[in-house]
Amino acid sequence: MVSLLGSALFPLTLSNGASRSARVAASGGGRISSSCFKHMKEQRKVVCACMAPPRDLRRDESSATKFNDSFKSESLSTVREPEDDSNVLIECRDVYKSFGEKQILRGVSFKIRHGEAVGIIGPSGTGKSTVLKIIAGLLAPDKGEVYIRGRKRVGLISDEEISGLRIGLVFQSAALFDSLTVRENVGFLLYENSNMPEHKISKLVTETLAAVGLKDVEDRLPSELSGGMKKRVALARSIIFDTTQDAIEPEVLLYDEPTAGLDPIASTVVEDLIRSVHMKGEDAVGQPGQIASYVVVTHQHSTISRAVDRLLFLYEGKVVWQGMTHEFTTSTNPIVQQFASGSLDGPIRY
Repeated sequence: MVSLLGSALFPLTLSNGASRSARVAASGGGRISSSCFKHMKEQRKVVCACMAPPRDLRRDESSATKFNDSFKSESLSTVREPEDDSNVLIECRDVYKSFGEKQILRGVSFKIRHGEAVGIIGPSGTGKSTVLKIIAGLLAPDKGEVYIRGRKRVGLISDEEISGLRIGLVFQSAALFDSLTVRENVGFLLYENSNMPEHKISKLVTETLAAVGLKDVEDRLPSELSGGMKKRVALARSIIFDTTQDAIEPEVLLYDEPTAGLDPIASTVVEDLIRSVHMKGEDAVGQPGQIASYVVVTHQHSTISRAVDRLLFLYEGKVVWQGMTHEFTTSTNPIVQQFASGSLDGPIRY
């Protein structure tokens, strides 16, 4: 069974009482009436954008992604990965993806480790958002493998009985339900798939909104919020979790263009919030962040400099460069140089 929310298909795999390893991370936009919402609460069977970890472990014998054959002027990475892969949360290995005759990904390989803040950058149309959707389980690769906590994903979102990692996806457009209040949007996962009483969910929603710097907005509709506030509500929805669970798995958040359409000040607010909910930061109320790692797809130079530590550069469906953020502007790779400077002269053509 599937539900069409916004522009993405979300497999529905959990029913009340099923394993909590799968998670609602974000919901597509759409209109839901109050009566429909109440009916959905009673049924407690629908999970949208649910993401779960997959099966099987195979060791990766390569320590870096091969450089695009067309541009060999710079080594792919100056950072050697440790041999111990015990802290690898997500790995994509030689992933290919096409839509019809258009080939988007042509052998993408990389690892996301516990504690990392990673940015995926590159020209438009090179497959950055596609990579996020494959990690999240919303798309299946045509070829290649995705490993979550060392377990190979089989199919799409289907491994709800396996615990190990929660993956949240924050969409570029915020993708809030426009006929639900902020409280109902943020608490959607818990209303639908937990046994928490409603008053406790409401309290947790208020606390989570405070963590992203929002107060007294619970009863507003998305149409009453600014663009920056909508982004923060979407972030709150992605980090809320059932506090009654015995064990909470580490979480990876995936951000698709989180500052798109925002003015520079609002962008700075969102970038700082992304940092604050990370395990290495403190949220808006001074509490330690609880996000194990995160991945940001972005074109914004401010987001690159403020919100991430390591970069993966995608070009023509491949990772052609990776390095630390401070290496980005000093790279000798002609593709990276052109992207960093915004020059019309170089290998990237539009």
